[in-house]
Amino acid sequence: MKLRINPILKSEKIKVGLTLGDPAGIGAEILVKALRKLSYLKKVEFIVIGDSFVINIFKPKGLDFKLIDLKNVSKNNFSFGKVKKEYAKASIDYLEKAVQMIKQDLLDCLVTLPISKEATDKIGFKWRGHTDYLAERFKVKDYAMMLLNKYIRISLVTTHIALKDVSKSLNKDSILKTIFLTEYALINWFNIKKPNLAVCSLNPHASDGGLMGREEEEIIIPAIRIAKRKKKSIFGPFSSDSLFLKAKEGFFDAVIAMYHDQALIPLKILDFSSGVNLTLGLPFIRTSPLHGTAFDIAGRGIASEASLVEAIKLAVKCYINQKRCET
Repeated sequence: MKLRINPILKSEKIKVGLTLGDPAGIGAEILVKALRKLSYLKKVEFIVIGDSFVINIFKPKGLDFKLIDLKNVSKNNFSFGKVKKEYAKASIDYLEKAVQMIKQDLLDCLVTLPISKEATDKIGFKWRGHTDYLAERFKVKDYAMMLLNKYIRISLVTTHIALKDVSKSLNKDSILKTIFLTEYALINWFNIKKPNLAVCSLNPHASDGGLMGREEEEIIIPAIRIAKRKKKSIFGPFSSDSLFLKAKEGFFDAVIAMYHDQALIPLKILDFSSGVNLTLGLPFIRTSPLHGTAFDIAGRGIASEASLVEAIKLAVKCYINQKRCET
């Protein structure tokens, strides 16, 4: 992904906020590695929200970025790879500080590093993750996750729910919402003026006319028909065993998937290292790497920064394209 700074942005730096995530995870390590790799972005100001004590464990001399040190982590008995309430609270405090800064126009876009759902559950954090929390804090009703890498883009109708609950969670409104949020992002954030979208079926072979389920006939196809009244370049439903190959070959600009693993399995098999999570529907650009805290390798200096690098680059690219559309 090549970044070109739009002429309308030359007079000011793009302020990219980065939250550290769980301090016991790989966040500090990959953060430092990524910012070192992206030091060539002179028109970008990186604003890190976290704990200097943890970040300085990995920070080399000469690496310059703005750090908002919340001093949440005690040096006494600090250990990587541990699930602790203290670390969970710190990760949410970093995120809340970012929310405040966005509302004050102190950040242009946000990249969030991984938190631990196991840890945040111990402190009563009621949201399933960053996406739901940010949507509520900004009073956004319609939002969705887009997962992408250098080959394909996939938006999810349902996200972190049990597989047995997917069918009963599907409805025409949720499918239509995901379609139109995806179309908006492709036009305004990816500069694709006439995007082609494809919709996945839920059942094998798109149910073969109802032989393997009624969701296609009763929910998915009616939603596509409604969408076609406003957008003609939408196709499906297609069985996912063939659709993702077509998307990779360039026939479609994005795919609408019905559930989490339907999207994540082909995405990660095609290329995990360039994978990024992009939140659709927020009033600002938010991305994150496509992995978790990796407690098993945290603090060992072996974590890859590749996904975070792509998440930062994508946030800047989408912000530039959005500003271009606004002028």
